[in-house]
Amino acid sequence: MADKSLNEIRNTFLDYFKKNDHKIVESSNLVPNNDPTLMFANSGMVQFKNVFTGLEKREYIRATTSQKCVRAGGKHNDLENVGYTPRHHTFFEMLGNFSFGDYFKEEAIFYAWNLITKEFGIDKNRLYVTVYHDDEQAFNYWKKIAGFSDDRIIKIATSDNFWSMGDSGPCGPCSEIFYDHGGHLEGGLPGTKNEDGNRFIEIWNLVFMQYEQISKDKRINLPKPSVDTGMGLERITALLQGTHDNYETDHFKKLIQSAADSLNVKVDKTNQSSFRVIADHLRASSFLLAEGVLPSNEGRGYVLRRIMRRGMRHSHLLGSKKPIFYDIFKTLLEEMSSNYPELERAQSLIKETLKTEEEKFLVLLDRGIKILNDEIEKVEKVLPGEVAFKLYDTFGFPLDLTEDILKNKSLTVDDKKFDLLMKESKELAKKNWKGSGDSSVDQIWFDIKDRLGATDFLGYTSDKTGGVITLILKDNKEVQDLQENEEGIIIVNQTPFYAESGGQVADIGKIFNENFEFEVLDVQKKLGDLFIHYGKVKKGSIKINDSVELKIDTQRRNNIRAYHSATHLLHESLRRVLGDHVTQKGSLVQPERLRFDFSHMKPISEEEIKKIEFNINSIIEKSSAIKTRIMTAKEAVENGALALFGEKYGDEVRVLSMGEEEGGQFFSTELCGGTHVLNTRDIGKFKIINQSSIAAGVRRIEALRHTQLEHFLKDKEKQSSISEQKNEKIIKELTIKITKLGGKPNFQNNDQAVLIKDLNRQLNQLSVGTILKDKKKNKISDQIINGIKVRFQKILDLPFKDLRKLIDDGKKEIGEGLVIIYAINDNKVGLAVGVTKILENKFDAVKIVRAGSEVIGGKGGGGRVDFAQAGGTLPNKIEESFENIKKLIN
Repeated sequence: MADKSLNEIRNTFLDYFKKNDHKIVESSNLVPNNDPTLMFANSGMVQFKNVFTGLEKREYIRATTSQKCVRAGGKHNDLENVGYTPRHHTFFEMLGNFSFGDYFKEEAIFYAWNLITKEFGIDKNRLYVTVYHDDEQAFNYWKKIAGFSDDRIIKIATSDNFWSMGDSGPCGPCSEIFYDHGGHLEGGLPGTKNEDGNRFIEIWNLVFMQYEQISKDKRINLPKPSVDTGMGLERITALLQGTHDNYETDHFKKLIQSAADSLNVKVDKTNQSSFRVIADHLRASSFLLAEGVLPSNEGRGYVLRRIMRRGMRHSHLLGSKKPIFYDIFKTLLEEMSSNYPELERAQSLIKETLKTEEEKFLVLLDRGIKILNDEIEKVEKVLPGEVAFKLYDTFGFPLDLTEDILKNKSLTVDDKKFDLLMKESKELAKKNWKGSGDSSVDQIWFDIKDRLGATDFLGYTSDKTGGVITLILKDNKEVQDLQENEEGIIIVNQTPFYAESGGQVADIGKIFNENFEFEVLDVQKKLGDLFIHYGKVKKGSIKINDSVELKIDTQRRNNIRAYHSATHLLHESLRRVLGDHVTQKGSLVQPERLRFDFSHMKPISEEEIKKIEFNINSIIEKSSAIKTRIMTAKEAVENGALALFGEKYGDEVRVLSMGEEEGGQFFSTELCGGTHVLNTRDIGKFKIINQSSIAAGVRRIEALRHTQLEHFLKDKEKQSSISEQKNEKIIKELTIKITKLGGKPNFQNNDQAVLIKDLNRQLNQLSVGTILKDKKKNKISDQIINGIKVRFQKILDLPFKDLRKLIDDGKKEIGEGLVIIYAINDNKVGLAVGVTKILENKFDAVKIVRAGSEVIGGKGGGGRVDFAQAGGTLPNKIEESFENIKKLIN
């Protein structure tokens, strides 16, 4: 199959097992939804973990997958090896076939042997297998099926050939298949001292789960043994394309050539490692971004940023002075989007984030090299480990980059101190790591779901319904009844109550009959479709098998669904006004407001907000019916539905379309399981009342509609009127005082001079106070940038002489951080920067104000380390100026 591409080899594998009655199951997300101990999915069995342990049942007992995997953080970390070995990757695909209590060793060995020798056409004389040393069954099956002599079946007594999920749980022996790439390569057979060479390469691992580990010393047989296999797609592609090097395959050659073209640098032996790092890290970065992971300084976002910066550092080593990753992404898109459409859907977000992150890193890299050059002048032979670690930790300099620079100057680095600091950093990270992904699902819910099945949700069309109580829990224990004033959980066979999901809050209401009333305070979903009602018995008592009525708070639901529909219109309007890179990062849909978080790198201008609101209100005013369709997730996306990256969708999904436009198109089409209005007019007038930054590259909008908006505007008008009346009263009182003095002001009269001075002072305070209270004129955004609290304030009509006081006030309010204020007056800009006491040794207000001033048309500015001020003539460049300042903080 030397002429087969990586994509064709993947399809051959999946089709082979499909023909043998296996269900092709799509790759699960890289961010696991069923294992809080994993940072990323690192093997094919992750999505089937609960199936193997018996906690979950599927409609099939045989499956096959090509699973997306990342190994770059936590326990499974291959990052530092990537680029320097033929087979290490941060992102890779794991081919696998699985049996859940169906076939076992003989069939698994037969399927593997038949596939690799017949379908793939691999020479059986170059194959070896290993088995666990006491697994005589597997040994004999290999002899029977492959016709191997004893010396081709190697018995291994170590844990390399015995797999376990942990200290307890399913476990069993393995059988690995090795390929001999030839005597021209170094390396020995598995089990020998040279086994780590490049000659004999493992291509497939068959795991036979036949035991359950009860304790350290006790192991029992599983009632239904299972099979879990894993074959690296990149590794088998290399073999089938006649090489032992994954980076010499068609897929990687295209990515590497794309990078070479973008850099205008020819690939050779001296630089191939850098090209390989770029190709690999582009894949990992793109797939993580497609799932909504964004670069940050903690958790998964930190791992992503480290992958990105390592790749970008290698492009810099190859001479790049500008971003290239976003440019070569087009080749990855061409290569993989047919199998992984999430790359297509997220391409705007991926390209923008790659470009922004690389621009930022190139600035950091230049700063890091300058710092290193300054430190080099202070040392004679050895650079302190503290400096090397700071460069690594703060600027993304791996130790080898620092060592390369030092080598040219005949210097070394104190790598022992560096290693110590690295160890301390890892220990701290380990201590702070609390797991990621969804919380572990309690055993109790699997048992209950197994007995009761799914809850039938009727809330899309009904506000009330009848039902039968199937289970009651008190203090997480099953009970037969609940008495008056007792709190507990009720499960009913069917319900109109919406369970909290997708940002929409749960319904509240009551469950009742003639004997009792149960107040529903919250509703949650377990295992996808088991609805549990939390609440308290208000009167009477309830017991299992009671026939009941269920009724939601209808007015509250109406408000919630109107806000949810408004959220869809907001999402689409943001994409149309700001760009396709906008992706939902979270939402909160309540009966009194909505909150929407989305990916965007800078504040939204007032003009953009007006366009967004105009789009939404135009659709609302058209009074068009909302269309709901049920289809498969794949069909929905093919029909233009917007799916949220990282969301797990079932076999069937609800597709909501709203706002009919010309040509039969809809303004918004999304996959959504929430409740919605029937017609856009039911949303009512819509307005954005606040925007803010909540994380790097993530912004938040808060909005109101209809009645809540009317109350908000009336209250705002009332407060403004009260403020104006108060101002008029103060001015009137001051004027009366002057009049009482009589005649024209005589500046020889101290009373008159003092009074006029006092009048001017108070009028000025009045004016400034009015400006500061006006949210349209005074906009404040408190942000965290590189761990530093930064206040960004923009004020209209403020006299520049008042900037100093505002800086002092701002410093007091934030406690510790930087205060950056832009004032616009008579089409000119005043810029002031304040640095709190504790940060004066780290930041200089003069340097910061100069960085901001050069963008707004100023000529520098001046001041002290804690306060500096400058001017400018370009008010439309304020956001750009602030972005330039942020580069100094990052």
